[in-house]
Amino acid sequence: RLDFSCALLDGEARLVANAPHIPVHLGAMGCCVRAVGAAIAMAPGDVIITNHPAFGGSHLPDITLITPVHDGDDLIGYVANRAHHAEIGGTRPGSMPPAARSLIEEGVVIAPMHVARRAVIDWAPIRRLLEAGPHPSRQVEMNLADLNAALAANRHGAAALLKLVHTHGRETIARFMAALRRQAAERMRSALERLGDGEFRAVERLDDGSTLAVTITIADGSARIDFTGTSPTHPGNLNATPAIVHSAVMYVLRLLVNEPLPLNEGLLDGVEIILPPGTMLHPRFDADPARCPAVVGGNTEISQRLVDTLVKALRLAACSQGTMNNVLFGNDRFGYYETICGGAGATANRDGADAVHTHMTNTRITDVEVLEHRHPVRVERFAIRRGSGGRGRHRGGGGAVREIAFLEPMSLSVVTQHRIEAPFGMDGGGPGARGRQRLLRADGSIIDLASIDAIEVEPGDRLIIETPGGGAWGAEESQPGEKT
Repeated sequence: RLDFSCALLDGEARLVANAPHIPVHLGAMGCCVRAVGAAIAMAPGDVIITNHPAFGGSHLPDITLITPVHDGDDLIGYVANRAHHAEIGGTRPGSMPPAARSLIEEGVVIAPMHVARRAVIDWAPIRRLLEAGPHPSRQVEMNLADLNAALAANRHGAAALLKLVHTHGRETIARFMAALRRQAAERMRSALERLGDGEFRAVERLDDGSTLAVTITIADGSARIDFTGTSPTHPGNLNATPAIVHSAVMYVLRLLVNEPLPLNEGLLDGVEIILPPGTMLHPRFDADPARCPAVVGGNTEISQRLVDTLVKALRLAACSQGTMNNVLFGNDRFGYYETICGGAGATANRDGADAVHTHMTNTRITDVEVLEHRHPVRVERFAIRRGSGGRGRHRGGGGAVREIAFLEPMSLSVVTQHRIEAPFGMDGGGPGARGRQRLLRADGSIIDLASIDAIEVEPGDRLIIETPGGGAWGAEESQPGEKT
């Protein structure tokens, strides 16, 4: 699914450049590397691993590997990658249990620790951790294989950075890293000046009634982004970390700039982010994972709903599907995970696209042939959900319909949004259609599933999930002779 991201950071652990991977990963990389660097010493040849949300992580399936890059004993920068593991333990297969109330229920928690010291690799402690605890991983060998790939990616990145240094000189590389940061900061300042001084507010309601609130104050080319008014720490799994909030903010600011430049933390040089502690965007974490809040939906769903809120405040576009439509199933042998595309919101200039991933996600879906070969399921349908986009001068994009038949007993989980609250239109445009999901039992009975839900399935049962459409922009124009 290509659900991974690679990034280059400078010697102060600030994001410099990245591959065009997953926005929710990339904007958090600097927060993560800085938090890990404050917690654990990193020497030349070391590689550090973590998935802990208190150290700039997102949710437990996203495991980050960090490699400091040294020229001799001098630190040049860091390379880091973050990849989603389809299975990392937890109370239900796929490691996104809908009913989780604490972090320990969501899987294996990896506080920052060494994978390698002075270039000597030791996987044994990681294996023990994956196999231990109240809810160990169901696919340890797959975890270790993927972690080896992540380690190889970091080695490749570190070698490439050293090659640049040895070709052009350490001072030249440092100067160009600083120049990229200055370029982003200057472009950001120009974009804010074009927007003009003022205050921009928005509130978005989640399907369970929780709220995300933002007030953006712009003055003299700088911005203060204040999330005061957001709901308290969520009792379920819809808690985001400050690192996720930084990802969403950086992404939307990058949209505002609307020029080709690397996503880097220079975008935040003139930006102040206010995150009151104790909210669902800044929950408190205990040393004991059993006493930490659940977060797995905070990464996937709240990151998307944050973009909804910021885009609404800045009037950049109508609302896109605003969810990753997480579908998970499995048993004691495996866990499978996918996200499903939906409708893009329209803009002042064009219609929204049908059936695409938008905003904080940028993943593929598993090929049908691979899915059916590896797992006891059959994909019956995957199509555009016609008519689900909002109506207006520029229509919203249509969502998708996906139907999966189960061939043996297993556990099914869904973690979604915009099943109750519709994706908003802008400037008089109509809202996108709400999403919905149903389980069709083999006996013909139908069970409607909530936005966040879990159920056991049997052979012959089918999941039908209809993803949300995007909102429209502008009131629909009447045709000649048509009553308005």
